[in-house]
Amino acid sequence: MKQHLDELLERIRLLQDEVEEEYQKTRENFAQRRAQLAEEFLRQQRRYKTGLFRFLLRTRLLVALTAPVIYFGWIPFLLMDLFVTLYQTICFPVYRIPKVRRSDYMVFDREDLPYLNIIEKFNCFYCAYGNGVAAYTREVAARTEQYWCPIKHARRIRAAHEHYPKFFDHGDAEAFRQGINRLRRQYDGQD
Repeated sequence: MKQHLDELLERIRLLQDEVEEEYQKTRENFAQRRAQLAEEFLRQQRRYKTGLFRFLLRTRLLVALTAPVIYFGWIPFLLMDLFVTLYQTICFPVYRIPKVRRSDYMVFDREDLPYLNIIEKFNCFYCAYGNGVAAYTREVAARTEQYWCPIKHARRIRAAHEHYPKFFDHGDAEAFRQGINRLRRQYDGQD
């Protein structure tokens, strides 16, 4: 009986080793295939890249001449970013407003795209930063407005921030006075 049991256990061990070897081969094949597919994907993506010289030749003169105007936008974006970060760092703890996580609004993930040349990558970086600063600033301003003046405007505004629907109706003094303290603490579980 013991010998038979030992033989069965040995066969099980050998089968487990065989399964492990097969699993290892499959995993290696999968990793190799994934690497091949990644290389093929990169090759396909690079086919759509416009070289820098060709890109510059195809750029309209007025586009090239107005580019410095666009790039001067770095200055106000940097100043706004600095101010908003400083503002919420100093003021939000005093008002007990949850801070806005800047990193939620700054997303830089296009610089690795193989079909973009250096100018296009820089432009993508610039646009991501500018729009990130604008969205970050909007959220800080929206939370500030919710604290200080959560009253809807008399006329419809376009593209109101996400806090706006909770605000009190224009002219509803009673609701404003009764609910202002509650609304000052209601930030929908944000940071």
